[in-house]
Amino acid sequence: MFDLLITSGLIVDGLGGAPYRADLGIEGTMITAIGDLRDQPARRSIDAAGKIVTPGWVDCHTHYDGQITWDEVLAPTSVHGVTTIVTGNCGVGFAPVAPDRHQWLIELMEGVEDIPGTALAEGITWGWESFPEYLDGLDDARWTMDVATQVSHGAVRGYVMGDRGARNEPATAEDIAQMAAIVREAIEAGAFGFSTSRTLAHRALDGEPVPGTFAMADELFGLGRALGSVGRGVYEVAPLGTAGEDAAGMRREVEWMAELSKEIGLPLTYALLQTDADPELWRTLLEHSLKANADGAQLRPQVAGRPTGLLTGNFTTYSLFDAIPAYKALRESAADEAAFVAGFTDASMRDAIVSWEPANDEERIRMDGALTSTFLLGTPPNYEPRAEDCLTGLAERSGQSAMAIAYDAMAEHDGHGLLYLPILNYSSRNLDHVAELFAHPEVISGLADGGAHVGTICDASLPTYLLTHWTRDRDGARLRLEEAVKKQTHDTAQLYGLTDRGRLTVGALADVNVIDYDALTITAPRVVQDLPAGGRRILQGATGYVATIKSGTVTFEDGTHVGALPGRLLRSGQFA
Repeated sequence: MFDLLITSGLIVDGLGGAPYRADLGIEGTMITAIGDLRDQPARRSIDAAGKIVTPGWVDCHTHYDGQITWDEVLAPTSVHGVTTIVTGNCGVGFAPVAPDRHQWLIELMEGVEDIPGTALAEGITWGWESFPEYLDGLDDARWTMDVATQVSHGAVRGYVMGDRGARNEPATAEDIAQMAAIVREAIEAGAFGFSTSRTLAHRALDGEPVPGTFAMADELFGLGRALGSVGRGVYEVAPLGTAGEDAAGMRREVEWMAELSKEIGLPLTYALLQTDADPELWRTLLEHSLKANADGAQLRPQVAGRPTGLLTGNFTTYSLFDAIPAYKALRESAADEAAFVAGFTDASMRDAIVSWEPANDEERIRMDGALTSTFLLGTPPNYEPRAEDCLTGLAERSGQSAMAIAYDAMAEHDGHGLLYLPILNYSSRNLDHVAELFAHPEVISGLADGGAHVGTICDASLPTYLLTHWTRDRDGARLRLEEAVKKQTHDTAQLYGLTDRGRLTVGALADVNVIDYDALTITAPRVVQDLPAGGRRILQGATGYVATIKSGTVTFEDGTHVGALPGRLLRSGQFA
């Protein structure tokens, strides 16, 4: 008898093969049969007629490092069909940590990933110093999904070098040896990789670049060799130039990353986004990556299926109206959310915003740039808006001012309306380049950043967007459904050595999504105030996920968590 039987669904197996109709039988945590099973007994059945059945998504780029210590559900990532996450990306994390450096790590994470420090300080119950102790503390935790971790350069550097490491001073040979020993210890204990950040866009709360930003080759290679000595793990990089700050530097980054990957014989994944500074650079970097891989490297460029975009509203970290004195005064003086909404929706505030004039040329240039780069988000959200539909374009066609259009949009939903400002991966004002990126044989789908940038960005819905926009709705080049599923199941699982999942085959872990593909829709993002210490974050859901199954247990039905927590901490050694 099956514990769970999924009948009559269209199987999209994660391996890239053509979809086919079949039933799927689950016993315990494993898929044990696929075929015509309708006459077989089962303790529970799910009718998937008219639905697609896919593996659970494996999201390899999240920042739930602190949140996994207090939150079982891990939204918004979990509500988008994700059954496995990888944390510890971009060189930031919470282990190892000296007892007197907790606040420093909190401020590093707050600055880089826009996670409220007050929420981290209240939410995290520190009970570790070393990375193995961090993992041991998570062994008894339960979540809606499995959690894999990486050890981060920032934490390791701060632990070994203290303030010297925090200030990005050069590491000595002794420093590097100590850091390498810690990285090796972390991998042996179960970390799935090591991460570092070199982009100047990543800064601590005090403005200092992430520790390791300016690390020299001896440090970068010394820590990489620690992975090589164990023989497993991924080296993850947020490279110099990721945010468009140094195109020439980005080219040099690929060179050393290829050299390191070849030397240690392990995969290296790096963030690759289109930037305004050099909109065609991504083509060159893909070519270099392919050539390097042909020569023995294992470079896996990590790309996003939509722009990295800021959400701007009254309760987000950044607001379009921040420069307006009357608005700024209201933000600073309102006693609570209700008082702010009352002040914002008053006719006098609308007049102050619509009639505002910049105080100088610098202010005018900055606001004009923002208005030509900001769009109405819409419901469902439109993440590939036409250039002419920016606020300035709408104003020219409607006879209203751009500021009036922006105000009216933000006043919607009782002052909780949001606008959209793409900042990366959208230089051409379309996503044509993304179709080419995903066609690259070594590209990995990632950069959803779940758990991070909680006051400005909500891209945790990227797995859903890859299906809705890229296989069904988009005008122009699209991805095949089976291709999009493979990119975020089999491929991401294989990158991190998660060999038991990411596919629907007999013997695989029963991580499964049952999806009403025709009805699948991303809902509008919304700001909520549910983090520890009353911190705000942006959440975004979806309709169309009929059921999400983690290790044979249903965790979500119709987008709602049913209470089950089958997710566990994963350790890399169990897959070695």
